[in-house]
Amino acid sequence: MPLVNIVIVLIIVGVLLWLINQFIPMAASIKTILNVVVVVAVVVWLLQATGLWGHLSSYRVTR
Repeated sequence: MPLVNIVIVLIIVGVLLWLINQFIPMAASIKTILNVVVVVAVVVWLLQATGLWGHLSSYRVTR
C-alpha cells in the first residue's frame, strides 16, 4: 500500500474521531472506550498494511 494512502487514511480517521469527540455528546467513559478501540484498530490495520503483522503473529509465548 502506498505511503500516501496510509497517511490519508490516518488523517481521515483522526479527523472523524476528533469530530465525534467534539460534537457528539456522550459520557466520558464511553468516549475513552471509543478512543481506545479506534486506536487499537488503527494500529492493527497499520501493522497489516505495512506487512509487519505477519511477523508479529508468528511468535509464540510458551513456558
